[in-house]
Amino acid sequence: MIRRVLFIIILSSLVASCGPAAAATEAPATEAPAATEPPATEFPLVVESSPTLEPSQTSTPEATLTPPATLTETPLPPLDLPTEIVNAPASLVWDGNPTYPGDSQPGYSFRVTYDPEVWALTNDQFGYPALGHRTIEYCVIAVTSGRGLPQNMTVEHDILYLEDVFYDVSVAYENGVKKFVAYIGGDKVIFTGFEVTFQDQSDQCLVDAETVLSTLRSVPTSQATPVP
Repeated sequence: MIRRVLFIIILSSLVASCGPAAAATEAPATEAPAATEPPATEFPLVVESSPTLEPSQTSTPEATLTPPATLTETPLPPLDLPTEIVNAPASLVWDGNPTYPGDSQPGYSFRVTYDPEVWALTNDQFGYPALGHRTIEYCVIAVTSGRGLPQNMTVEHDILYLEDVFYDVSVAYENGVKKFVAYIGGDKVIFTGFEVTFQDQSDQCLVDAETVLSTLRSVPTSQATPVP
């Protein structure tokens, strides 16, 4: 009987001693790294950002959209002038229809006289008869009936009396530079317009042009010389 009691006491003490030891092994030290693994894997996701998105939106500056140089006009080629006539007369005539027929007497044409050594009768860039200067390139006398002007152009007006004709003169400037001069007038029978254009030597071009325009007179259309 005493042996059984001793055996039970010894057995219970062994069970008690084994219980805590097993509990101590249930919490292995290897579980501690597992607690730190989520921050290690989640940290790149937290700091991950897209800073390059901002530069991509401003990588195309709008300053390249303003090339003012493309707005400049390309000059037209000079007029093709006929070869100077050998042993030409001292003067030739240019006859044409007045550009203001409603203000002119019907049945009349205009006539101007020019020096063939200075001027040549040809066609302008629009196919209309015109006088081209032989020594001043781009100096041209052409017919006109007026036209609109852009806002960057200003006009000065004057009255000019030449021989037996009068002209309302309009001098057009673009950004302060003289571009052309229009002469609108007549001899009280016909009323017509001329426009003198130029690029260089504008003063000499206008002097030679006004020499021609001073000869303006009306002639019966039946006596007018056809323009070739």
